[in-house]
Amino acid sequence: MKKSWSTAMAFLLLAAVVLVGSAGLYSCAKKTTKIVVASDATWPPMEFVDEQKNVVGFDIDLVKAVAEAGKFEVEIKNTAWDGIFAGLAAGNYQVIASSVTITEERKATMDFSEPYVNAGQVLVVRKETANVITLADLVGKKVGGQIGTTGVMEIGKVAGVELKTYDEIGLAYQDLANGNIEGVVADSPIAANFALQNPTYKDKLMIVGKPFTDEWLGFAFKKGDAKTLKLFNDALAKVKSSGKLSELEAKWLK
Repeated sequence: MKKSWSTAMAFLLLAAVVLVGSAGLYSCAKKTTKIVVASDATWPPMEFVDEQKNVVGFDIDLVKAVAEAGKFEVEIKNTAWDGIFAGLAAGNYQVIASSVTITEERKATMDFSEPYVNAGQVLVVRKETANVITLADLVGKKVGGQIGTTGVMEIGKVAGVELKTYDEIGLAYQDLANGNIEGVVADSPIAANFALQNPTYKDKLMIVGKPFTDEWLGFAFKKGDAKTLKLFNDALAKVKSSGKLSELEAKWLK
């Protein structure tokens, strides 16, 4: 009897261990990867805060579509542009989705996904402005851009144009509308939103000329983070092939 009791207890304990182990494995299998994504939500229609205080826009919808395709979760962290790259390097988040132009200079300090949108720089002026098509036509005048952007870099290339920088691109457009500067340079989707769609500015501002740069946007990653980069690239490829990217372009950019 004693031997039978011991055998039975041993069997029950073994079964319990198997059940607990199986539950642990099941729990691990169900655990979803979560990626923290930084975005400077001041660039409509790419990323901005709506009336309900939600961060929305093209990049945000694209990130969510990528997460769905890759079967992982994302948390959007509204982050000021002036510190966004330093935060990535420090590991405060794993990805930046914020209209980041892929440049050789930036590639030296961070990694990029495959490109997803071409957003060349354009010049915006007041509607009454005459004889201005390019930045060279504004020599001796003030032109604004958001600090740390490729728009500011382009302004700096034109000798004689006075650069004025802003923490947020909306402040530059406000100054332009008020006559404090003579032009603003920004990515074409953002410029189109402010100059053509924004009810405050669409009767006051206009885009002149054509995009004067060829700039592809991509998601930015901490240098060497190959795992997260591959996760995003694989999912982004699915979003492109499914037609979802074209859908989002039609929704936000046209």
